[in-house]
Amino acid sequence: MHHSTLLYFACVLAGFALANVPASSIITGELTSFLNVIGGIVVIIFSAAILYLGFRSLLNK
Repeated sequence: MHHSTLLYFACVLAGFALANVPASSIITGELTSFLNVIGGIVVIIFSAAILYLGFRSLLNK
């Protein structure tokens, strides 16, 4: 497996973690919604990168 694929997968998991941060006394509701947006963008970007590597690997064989 390509070494950057695992890194991209870790970034997708980090994006899911950002998207699911609960609001608390330290993290306000406004910051939570901002982290939801950032987490969603991270998940989309790195999922697309994993798909690109997968398709490229599939077409090269």
